Amino acid sequence: MHTVAVLAVDGVVGFELATPCQVFALAPGYQVRVCALRTRNTIATAAGEEMFTVSTRYGLDAVRAAQTVIVPGADPDALPDPRVLRTLRAAADRGARIASICTGAFVLAAAGLLDGRTATTHWLLADHLAERHPAVTVDPAVLFVDDGAILTSAGVAAGLDLCLHLVRSDHGAAVAADIARQLVTPPLRAGGQAQFIERPAPAANSVDLAPLLHWMQDNLGTPLSLADIAAAAAMSPRTLSRRFRAHTGTTPGQWLLDRRLQRARELLETTDMPVERVAGTVGFGSIETLRYHFTRHVGTAPAAYRSTFRASRQRRSNSAAISRPNRSGCTECSSFDPASAPS
Repeated sequence: MHTVAVLAVDGVVGFELATPCQVFALAPGYQVRVCALRTRNTIATAAGEEMFTVSTRYGLDAVRAAQTVIVPGADPDALPDPRVLRTLRAAADRGARIASICTGAFVLAAAGLLDGRTATTHWLLADHLAERHPAVTVDPAVLFVDDGAILTSAGVAAGLDLCLHLVRSDHGAAVAADIARQLVTPPLRAGGQAQFIERPAPAANSVDLAPLLHWMQDNLGTPLSLADIAAAAAMSPRTLSRRFRAHTGTTPGQWLLDRRLQRARELLETTDMPVERVAGTVGFGSIETLRYHFTRHVGTAPAAYRSTFRASRQRRSNSAAISRPNRSGCTECSSFDPASAPS
């Protein structure tokens, strides 16, 4: 069983604390433990206001057994407790995967875990992080950064993208997509997608791109040029490119590539379809083109991905039975006590 420790410090953002609990409780093969310096009356916040307190069965010692440690956001100007920093350093030294959500990056940086790495945080605080920790290369424009054993996400909802990315890395695209459907959220927003999209007030003749996106998804197997997509949208290619980026934070070509890779992963995981047929079904045309993009973005060749995924799935099927989450989505998380919230 893969243990995920979610670290709750005083002032933790309630939404960001609950996000990994919900995602990993729905996914197979994880047990989620909220760990805190104090097991009772840790203050949780929303929009900077104290909202409620959190009680949990697990102290910092429980982090030692975790394969993944997640640090949700809190007050970026608060000095992290030295015991929290020592716990994170020890986790990194033993090879645990460590991720932060939003301003949790300030805690990782204070522990020295981001030195020499690229990281992100909420776009409003990116300059603040860079100024306080000059050894960190801060990218303010992305949803999350996967730097191997250390991952960081942008603000608030980007933590959901990061958690789904971790599940996708561990269990494959099909499992992550199923969890996304349960959470009623898009299954894939790539880490490089812009975290802040300026959306001016729509003009009277503005066009809703949702039908176009559905059309593109339904036609992944068809060769689609920018001109083809623009014709389907009844726009010029230049107008389409501008509106597409304003609405999605990326280009039509990159959006198509991400969706084709997502579908290829699902087919490799869930079917015995030959790799050559997978390439044609998702619109890459040839196995060489699929192999190029798949290796570049996923880090391995399609056939090797299928073999590795199936071996991993077999190991999981032989592991201990997985407990089902309760209605809150987490059997191992904390208890939230709104009645004890500060008045």
